[in-house]
Amino acid sequence: MTQQGGETVRIRAWLRWVAGISLGLMLALLGANLALLPGVAAFTAPSTEIRGVWLTNIDSEVLFQPEQLTAALKRLKRLQFNTVYPTVWNGGYTLYPSPVAEKAIGLAIDPDPRFQKRDPLAEVVETSHTQGLSVIPWFEFGLMAPAESELAQRHPDWIAQRRDRTTVFMEGSHPRVWLNPLHPQVQQFMVDAIADIARRYPVDGIQLDDHFGLPVKFGYDPLTLKLYQAEHGGRLPPSDATDPAWMRWRADKLTALMKRIFYAVKAENPDCLISLSPNPRKFSYDKYLQDWWTWERQGFIEELIVQIYRNDLFSFVAELNRPEMDLAKQHIPVGIGILTGLKHRSVPMGQIAKQVEVSRQQGFAGVSFFFYETLDTSETETPLEREKRFSQLFPHSATRPTLSTQDSQ
Repeated sequence: MTQQGGETVRIRAWLRWVAGISLGLMLALLGANLALLPGVAAFTAPSTEIRGVWLTNIDSEVLFQPEQLTAALKRLKRLQFNTVYPTVWNGGYTLYPSPVAEKAIGLAIDPDPRFQKRDPLAEVVETSHTQGLSVIPWFEFGLMAPAESELAQRHPDWIAQRRDRTTVFMEGSHPRVWLNPLHPQVQQFMVDAIADIARRYPVDGIQLDDHFGLPVKFGYDPLTLKLYQAEHGGRLPPSDATDPAWMRWRADKLTALMKRIFYAVKAENPDCLISLSPNPRKFSYDKYLQDWWTWERQGFIEELIVQIYRNDLFSFVAELNRPEMDLAKQHIPVGIGILTGLKHRSVPMGQIAKQVEVSRQQGFAGVSFFFYETLDTSETETPLEREKRFSQLFPHSATRPTLSTQDSQ
């Protein structure tokens, strides 16, 4: 190593040490502030803030009966929430009557008997707007589908492939496949399904999330290879799926699709905002070729809710402090996705409260909780005790931030 190279290494090490000390001191001071006050509210709750919650049909019952859906939305209003993100695309089916899905799949809505002769999205919109809640339908499955789904069986040519031609992607114990975002018919299906909601429902926005991407190992199907060759003088893409130029080429194709979706939605309803709920930037790009930083810079995202599902406060704050987060929140409302629990694992209310308050202290536009049922779930607190603590997080109502309010900051 040269003397100059050694000096560079020492400078980088020193900067990392300083950053670590600064973050540690901040967490210590923050912990002291939180410990000084009873309850959970260490900082004053702002009057303009995203207060959202995702409504899903996985490990959750909230969407399956109109009565319980109405009761849940009224409860959220009582707890001073202002936004719901109901899933409308999950498991290879739409959760509302969709002519686009009927044409592609043969079924207009999820075949679960509890969804028949209903329009759950219309129910959410009507009740939420009556309660003063904004509704931003959530395409939870994005470009992913169950391997055994009607969608996958009807359109095998839509499915992305690895270099060894395999297609199954295991999500935990669940076999999934991914729709190829470079396939013209896949693109049209997604554009039409999303624009159809903006046209037919008075929604406040539409949200995509971390599943609107492509696992980095995929992209070796015949159609994609042919397209790559056409743009690269007949050369095949690298066998290394993580080759930087090969990753960039596929990521740019996803960006082009995101651009199409943005303008298709705006053509139907200019006031329908485009929201995205991704993982942190590096993970999103390295694992799923989702370059949400470019999407945000180019104006295709108008609200960003970054999923920071961390138990450790130090790593949680480290994600908040990344430079792309600071730059994005100067441009659009940026909220933080906070995990409130999973089917078999509750999250302590103290952890949730600290993460909400840290997000506020760092100047973020609000929070959204994953997912509705886990607001009640705790191994140490009763549902009533837990509800009381959520009411302490949001002691008064708050309006949602907008692009105009963001620009005025």
